[in-house]
Amino acid sequence: MSEPASPGQPAIRHANKRGAARLAAVQALYQMDVAGSGVFEITAEYEAFRLGKEVDGALYREADAQWFRAILTGVVENQKTIDPIIRQALTDDWPLSRLDSTLRAIMRAGVYELMKREDVPVAVIVSEYVDIAKAFYEEDEPKLVNAVLDRVSRRVRGEGRGKDAS
Repeated sequence: MSEPASPGQPAIRHANKRGAARLAAVQALYQMDVAGSGVFEITAEYEAFRLGKEVDGALYREADAQWFRAILTGVVENQKTIDPIIRQALTDDWPLSRLDSTLRAIMRAGVYELMKREDVPVAVIVSEYVDIAKAFYEEDEPKLVNAVLDRVSRRVRGEGRGKDAS
């Protein structure tokens, strides 16, 4: 569903429940990384106080809580596999440690879905996480997310839009 924006501007797309769950999962992963919070604590906090609720005057969209939990726990359980996959997809001059916490959270969630959610098309996963990157960044970060997830999709699923560098 979209609504017209001002002339010359793209239509505003409203997030669906899975899209809202993806965004919340990225925010929760960021919070876990920065604050050192545990997955159970963060999951309970988001489900009780954030998903579909008003926080500090901002209304969080209703999200698919099951999808949110699956991404969050999936990233935590598979992080030792996910991080090396991201490292391989980055250029040598951009180690994973150089990325800020938000960018790492976006990539980890996207790679988790590419690896474990074969029921979701690659184009949907890449598009959703690029859109999330655009919500946080205005420069080259969304392009980096697109490039990394495209490279990973070719490795883990044998499909992607770009040319294979191998």
